[in-house]
Amino acid sequence: MKNDQLVVHKGSAPMNDYQYQLTDVGTERGRRYAAHCTYFGAAPVALSDYVASVEAQSLTRQHPTPDHLHGAFEDLLMNKRMLDRLGPAINSGRGLFLYGAPGNGKTSIAERVTGCFGRSIWIPRAIGIDGEIIRLFDPVNHEELPLKSCDGVYDERKVDKRWVRVRRPTIIAGGELTMSSLEVTLNTSTGISEAPLQLKSNCGTLVIDDFGRQRMSIDQLLNRWIVPLEKRYDFLNLPNGKKIQVPFDQLIVFSTNLEPRELVDEAFLRRIPYKIEVIDATEEEFRALFRLMAPQMGITHREEALDYLIDTHYKKTGRAFRFCQPRDILLQVRSAAAYHNRPPELTPEAIDLAVDIYFSVM
Repeated sequence: MKNDQLVVHKGSAPMNDYQYQLTDVGTERGRRYAAHCTYFGAAPVALSDYVASVEAQSLTRQHPTPDHLHGAFEDLLMNKRMLDRLGPAINSGRGLFLYGAPGNGKTSIAERVTGCFGRSIWIPRAIGIDGEIIRLFDPVNHEELPLKSCDGVYDERKVDKRWVRVRRPTIIAGGELTMSSLEVTLNTSTGISEAPLQLKSNCGTLVIDDFGRQRMSIDQLLNRWIVPLEKRYDFLNLPNGKKIQVPFDQLIVFSTNLEPRELVDEAFLRRIPYKIEVIDATEEEFRALFRLMAPQMGITHREEALDYLIDTHYKKTGRAFRFCQPRDILLQVRSAAAYHNRPPELTPEAIDLAVDIYFSVM
């Protein structure tokens, strides 16, 4: 750089070194580089290295067993029939439709699917492609898992700092999903590109929640993903106009309250090989969930109060049991007790008030 007149000696320094300063030519070149991209930090990883890392950590290399499923869903009340249907779908690492009435836990199930595949993966902080830098590590969607300190001879923390260990990602996109979320987006003020959601969710799970209610049309989404879902790779356009091929290696979960056949055509349904209906709770499951939730809410469970709730407000009215309702009704009881500054109790009066408010327009 000194020979190119980008820097000059400002003074001497210890150990036969020098202090440098930029020349006018160097300052201008620095300004030009900063205008193109302001990225600083760990050096970007080559695309070929990223592709190799995804292949090595691919979901298709993982084969969850019933024990893995029980561990991932241990905080949910799941019957064996549902686990037996979810098992093959999760094992395939391919697309999955969860559909059924609202309030039966579709989103809760989708959020826990990733736990079946192992805890952590390594991803690069950024990917470099022909001078373009794509930021992949996103603190909003990725949870960093720092390495444990080691007092022994070998320090495991001395790893390639271009890579970061994160919890296997679960990214949820709801009604806010737009086409721009699925493409590389350039921040014009920094010159740094942002990876799309499907790239950030590689080796994990991407949940499309409330499918059919996105700001983008269903046809746009289906046309965008109909090939990647089958081929397991995607094409992205860079800001410089170049098109690149990247892995499409995640379990895509479409969660919807609507009937899948009314949303999409047969060609797309064929590419989502597993369609699982999340059905209403049985009375036994409803009772078990109520007994489980009451102590967690700080409420003493009374079986006669639960009998009154089911006989009066479910069986007589023909109302369906939903998995979310024990929690929601108990919350109503607890909130009413807090308002009156008294301990929460399961009484017929408290249940009648909670049900009257909760089901007033349902």
